[in-house]
Amino acid sequence: MTANLDLLMFAALIVAIMSGFPVAFSISGVAVLFAYLGWVAGVMDITLLGAFGQRVFGLISNQVLIAIPLFVLMGALLEKSRIAEELLDTMGRAFGQLRGGLGISVVLVGALLAASTGIVGATVVAMGMIALPTMLRSGYDPRVASGIVCTAGTLGQIIPPSTLLIILADVMSNAYQQAQYEQGKFSVEALSVGQFFAAALIPGLVLVSLYLIYVLARGALRPQDMPPAPADMPLPTRAEVLGAIVPPVLLIFAVLGSILGGLATPTEAAAVGAIGALLMSGARLGRHRKTIVAAAVALILLAIAAGAFPVRLQRGDLGIASYLAGGLYIALAVLGAFGILAALRNVLGERVIHDAVNSTMTMTAMIFATILAAGMFSLVFIGLGGEERVAYWLANLPGGATGALLVTMLIVFVMGFFLDFVEISVIVLPLVTPTLILLGHDPIWLGIILAINLQTSFLTPPFGFSLFYLRGAAPPEITTGHIYQGVMPFIALQAIGVAVVWFLPSLATWLPSVIF
Repeated sequence: MTANLDLLMFAALIVAIMSGFPVAFSISGVAVLFAYLGWVAGVMDITLLGAFGQRVFGLISNQVLIAIPLFVLMGALLEKSRIAEELLDTMGRAFGQLRGGLGISVVLVGALLAASTGIVGATVVAMGMIALPTMLRSGYDPRVASGIVCTAGTLGQIIPPSTLLIILADVMSNAYQQAQYEQGKFSVEALSVGQFFAAALIPGLVLVSLYLIYVLARGALRPQDMPPAPADMPLPTRAEVLGAIVPPVLLIFAVLGSILGGLATPTEAAAVGAIGALLMSGARLGRHRKTIVAAAVALILLAIAAGAFPVRLQRGDLGIASYLAGGLYIALAVLGAFGILAALRNVLGERVIHDAVNSTMTMTAMIFATILAAGMFSLVFIGLGGEERVAYWLANLPGGATGALLVTMLIVFVMGFFLDFVEISVIVLPLVTPTLILLGHDPIWLGIILAINLQTSFLTPPFGFSLFYLRGAAPPEITTGHIYQGVMPFIALQAIGVAVVWFLPSLATWLPSVIF
């Protein structure tokens, strides 16, 4: 029995989480319990828990993870200010007259919201409340409509900027460094969030393409499932389309462009995104709109000009051109500050910022509490010999490196039925990824196929988070059975997406190799 305490610990964790007790407390409670069981049984050195303080310090000083609350705030502002709803309504009216057109619009809006918010819950709830009733009124099969809304909402997990990719980048970078140490390399390389953002871009677009192909094919083969919208639905004007699409697209370019172009770290780009979302929210609420738009333009010009012609005013050898440029930069910064204050006044007056900050704090606290608890869990699991057991087991599976990865993917998929992506990412993956990298798998490619697998965990019954989000926001005529049946074809599409990236690894590795 004492020789299998590590296995019993993992089983106890799953039981504790499924019991409904808060996840972070379940993880840390199981860890403490089994640490003392291992100590009493004489199979664990209890002083190992002293390293937990170092892990806490490492977490709170991790520059990469600071990006998480900023990206969450960006998405929360776009959701609370109803910018996402406006985009969804406009795209629905633009594509509604096509067979399957409403489904196409939901997938495209899901992709746009994924690239500008990265928050699954907000996207699914918004589309469930706005698009789903419209699709049902148009005669869509409830299962098809539910499946499209659920799946399009999960694109926020794979299309950057994504909370999953930030956490996964940290986990994979640590695993890659650990693998290099075990190979005898002491001048180790690290992996960045930017590399994973770049790597996920093309696979994310591949998934969007698979969804669109499925919607178009089903609309052609079974037109009764996806009829056109009512003829009296008004088409949007060009100004409405541009007004709904251009701001989110500019925000996407500002955030991803600055990261992939090497102009900013992910944390700095997240701050840019949060300010951009604040300006968009403030402009939408009406007051001082011209000032806010002018400020946004000034900040964009400032970023471009300062990057092309940087000025250091503290130097003593500057010419007149540098002083003029410096004065212009100061003027642009002051105008930007006035616009930010005007936007802040608008969102405070409408209490948008209150709701957005509350959502941000709730989600950030949940993520960081889970990561902290997982740090304690992994310490105890290592102390009980679990890490050596996992490494030995993976290295001796039939099929070598491919067999080990197949089994890992299957385990992650099955665990996705019961556990959240954060728990799988910070508990399970650190145990298996170093061995998989030692077996020869490219760490960036490995991270992306695991990310697609983890994205699928939002769709898999019985505990897929997207299913719960939609269940709470859906009209009463949508049953849980409709939702479960609707996501099944999309789970198959996710498997096809994994297979495409598996057999064409350059889809994940080409862009990072070019940019970085």
